[in-house]
Amino acid sequence: MVYRSSSVMNEKEIFERICKGDEKALEFVYQKYYRMMTKLVITNSGSEEEARDVYQDALVVFWQKATSRNLVLTSKMSTYIYSICQNLWRKELDRKKRLSSEEKDTPVMVDTESAERERILAKCIDQLGETCKKVLMFYYFEEMSMQDIADKLGFANTDTAKTKKYKCKKKLDELVKSQYSEQDFLD
Repeated sequence: MVYRSSSVMNEKEIFERICKGDEKALEFVYQKYYRMMTKLVITNSGSEEEARDVYQDALVVFWQKATSRNLVLTSKMSTYIYSICQNLWRKELDRKKRLSSEEKDTPVMVDTESAERERILAKCIDQLGETCKKVLMFYYFEEMSMQDIADKLGFANTDTAKTKKYKCKKKLDELVKSQYSEQDFLD
C-alpha cells in the first residue's frame, strides 16, 4: 500500500498497522513527523545529526511499545513520539552537562518553588508501585544507566528497562496532572 496523505489513511489506521508490525506505516510516520521532531532538538542546542539520532531512537521505542501490543494511545501519535524525543534529548543534554565542567548557563539559586515541586513529585512517586519507584529513582536521582538499572532490577535487557521507565514516567505524569494544577509547576 502506498502512504500518500493522512486523508487516505487516518492516524488510527496507521497506528493499527504499526501495532501489527507494518514497517511501511512506520516509515510513513518517520517521514511525516521528521521535520517537527528534529526541530525540537535543533532549537534546543542540538545538531542535525543529533536530532536525527534522537528521532530514530524515539521511533525505536515507539515501535517496540506498539508492536508489544501494550501501548494504548491517549493522545495523537505525534504528541506521544514528541514526548519520547523530549525525554531522550533531555537525557542527552544532562549527560553532556555532566561531562562538561562548565555550567555557566545554569545559575545556582535556591527557590522555594523548586522545593515545592520536588515535594509534589516525591509525594506522587510514593504512590507508584515499588518497581516504578526504583526505576525512576535510579534513573533520575542516582543517574544510573539503563544497563545498570536492568542488571539491578533483574530485567531481561536495557530495552525492557527503557520500556519500564517510560511506562512509569507516564504513570507519574498522570498522577501529577490528576492531583495538581499547572499553576503548581509554573516558574
